[in-house]
Amino acid sequence: MESWVIFLIVVVVFILLAAGIRVVKQYERGVVLRFGRLVGLRTPGFNVIMPGVDRMTKVSLRIATTVLEPQEVITRDNVTVKVDAVVYYMVIDPIKAVINVENYREATIQLALTTLRSVLGQSELDELLAHRDQINLRLREIIDEQTEMPWGVKATLVEIKDVLLPEAMQRSMARQAEAEREKRAKIIHAEGEQAAAQTLASAAKILGTEPAALQLRYLQALVEMAGEKNSTIIPLTVDIMTALSGKLKSG
Repeated sequence: MESWVIFLIVVVVFILLAAGIRVVKQYERGVVLRFGRLVGLRTPGFNVIMPGVDRMTKVSLRIATTVLEPQEVITRDNVTVKVDAVVYYMVIDPIKAVINVENYREATIQLALTTLRSVLGQSELDELLAHRDQINLRLREIIDEQTEMPWGVKATLVEIKDVLLPEAMQRSMARQAEAEREKRAKIIHAEGEQAAAQTLASAAKILGTEPAALQLRYLQALVEMAGEKNSTIIPLTVDIMTALSGKLKSG
């Protein structure tokens, strides 16, 4: 009879010990409450708690990624856009994450959604499209300020993934971009015409004052015309060209 009692005691002790065994992974920390009161933090490895008395909550310290559902936001210049973003966050204080907030994951996501709508509502469309890095930094700083100290959760990165514009706004921006490209093309063409006119004016001055330069240009024209079989070439000397030039000036 006594052997059976000893056997039962051993079995009960073994079951209690087995029920109290907790293995904490390297990327986790265990927050232990005893009768609802904080006892301490358990480190990675083999841990034993008192079954029925202690309750351990494991908290992962790895960076978590959450994609925020698309949000319709009205920018400061009254443009309605649909924006989706992704938030990267991690627990830096497991005790605060368990004690100070009921569900730190859901709380962080809801705070990120609220902050996203608030920040984008204070930004103009051009700022959202051209300076997205600055908006991402502002989002992270605001979320981090609200979560790090009270909840022990740090927002490591907030990225706006996509900005969807209304079709009418897309067509308007496409027309504006096309008009801007046409404007640049006309300016470049006008600058080229101006440079060519200035070059021709300088060349005319040189040819008018230097007969030898005029003769060289004439010879070059002869070489170019010689390649055409149907061309008739009339050679002129420097004296003849100078005389013709003088008559043209006097006339």
